[in-house]
Amino acid sequence: MTTHTLSTKPGDAASPDLCSLDPTELSVSGMSCASCAAKVERALNEQVGVTATVNYATASAYINRDSTTLTVDDLIGVVEGLGYGAEPAPTDNDDLEEAAEADDAAAKAQVHDLKIRFWVSAALALPVMVISMVPAWQFRGWQWVALALTTPVVVWGALPFHRATLTNLRHGTTTMDTLVSLGVLAAYGWSLWALFFGGAGMLGMTMNMSWLPADAGAGHHELYFEVAAVVPTFLLGGRWDEARAKRRAGSALRSLLRLGAQHANVLTDDGSEMTVPASAVKVG
Repeated sequence: MTTHTLSTKPGDAASPDLCSLDPTELSVSGMSCASCAAKVERALNEQVGVTATVNYATASAYINRDSTTLTVDDLIGVVEGLGYGAEPAPTDNDDLEEAAEADDAAAKAQVHDLKIRFWVSAALALPVMVISMVPAWQFRGWQWVALALTTPVVVWGALPFHRATLTNLRHGTTTMDTLVSLGVLAAYGWSLWALFFGGAGMLGMTMNMSWLPADAGAGHHELYFEVAAVVPTFLLGGRWDEARAKRRAGSALRSLLRLGAQHANVLTDDGSEMTVPASAVKVG
């Protein structure tokens, strides 16, 4: 592999204030969307003496911090306080390769998991949507079949959204996952109430498609199983496609980073030259 080098001299850093700045990279886990990355970035930048950029594709935070006031543990504490995981990114070449392989394996597993959840949920949600929206196909007892098909989607298919919601709520935050989880559970919960207590569970009941109930008391017959099934399925498809794109982007970015300078030729005060890892070069 080609070795890239850069040269620098002590004292090239102009100001004493810059000498206290320490570039730091953190590996961030648990981010499920770009808004999560934006939230982490905003929280880091709110710290005094910190300039941070969070990359959702590589799950990394690139930080310049004032080493006289903040430690790496302080930064990790900020990220973990939001409900995400964080740890210092590896700097040794061997560690970087090992971490890259681990990240790719984790991304591959996530893509596979989302793929299975999407296709199983889609297979269950499609008949629910059809029989709920086409009155002519609502056979005797169709609503109980819709319940049986929707339940696995709500409990298992939408589990990533529910899990993220619980994690965020424990830390007093909300994300898009919170909205999805609450919406799905509300549609499913109302449908259960209508089935068991609202009269919608009577055999032979049909549900007509209309903007408003046929009369003032007809609303308690309305079922929303198609909403509880289709919404998470649709979003799982988007999450699956996003995970595949993120994995490809992460691989491409890691390949580009490997082309960067791995070593630096440093000129000492006596004019001699020594070679050090590029990560060891500090301002000043």
